[in-house]
Amino acid sequence: MNFNHSRRQFLKRSTLAAGALALAPTGMLRAQSATKRMAVDEVTLGHTGIKLSRLGMGTGSSGGQVQKALGQAEFKRLIHYAYDQGIRYFDCAESYATFPWIADAIKGLPRDKLFLQSKIGHQSPDVLAAIDRHRQTFNTDYIDSMLIHCMVKNGWTDDWKRVMDGFDQAREKKWIRAKGVSCHSLPALRTAIASEWTEVHLVRVNPQGRRVDGMEEVGWDNNDPGHDITPVLAELKKMRAQGRGVIGMKIIGDGQFVHQEDREKSIRFAMSRPELDAVVIGFKNTNEVDEAIRRMNLALAAAG
Repeated sequence: MNFNHSRRQFLKRSTLAAGALALAPTGMLRAQSATKRMAVDEVTLGHTGIKLSRLGMGTGSSGGQVQKALGQAEFKRLIHYAYDQGIRYFDCAESYATFPWIADAIKGLPRDKLFLQSKIGHQSPDVLAAIDRHRQTFNTDYIDSMLIHCMVKNGWTDDWKRVMDGFDQAREKKWIRAKGVSCHSLPALRTAIASEWTEVHLVRVNPQGRRVDGMEEVGWDNNDPGHDITPVLAELKKMRAQGRGVIGMKIIGDGQFVHQEDREKSIRFAMSRPELDAVVIGFKNTNEVDEAIRRMNLALAAAG
């Protein structure tokens, strides 16, 4: 074999390939690069125009007791670790045990890079004061997305009209940037979709049907055997058609998916759903953060 000849052919082919790459339109190269989706990509929340990371960190597992058990210093370290990995979305609520810790947990992080979502689950006599309490507790001028928490009743918008009006006033004051609801039953979910007031939906979704919305108007059921996910998927399509922001929760079945194959199945399912802008998962250690990012990246690559 003439090794010098073979080497000349190899160099010639390499030069031609490099030349072709250099001559390729810049837009084409950017488009090819842009097709690779990642867990920590910056995405847009429906038609709100607000940016957040595709993966968010929940701070309320078992009402926040899971994260509170870490202790305040370790909780802050976990928040900062998640941020360092590219997570910019942190999900909070007034009812979570971690609620008083959020200001300290995000201290030192650039506020304009964060997406903070929080929730109010009671009909405060002074809605603006309740929202202002969030701003004070988080030591921030605004909350990116404020939700009415854990609605279960059909027609809940009638009973919560005063609270909804308070949210509108808070947005006029620029205390919140978007408004919406988290639902825990199909009747409540359908009511939320029917209301033009709703901009953001936090929806329970996993293919195993654990802790997802059914027809029962109950908030929590520890003996929940699971539900058919098909009706929820139909509602997701309606949300997307209306340009709503859609975030998936209970991706790990409220912590019930202790087997890797269940977590893998659920994350792959969520990443295959075009209706979901983002998902939120509650973490209790850095290994769980790393695993979720890895599984999401693989699932997104497989989904194309």
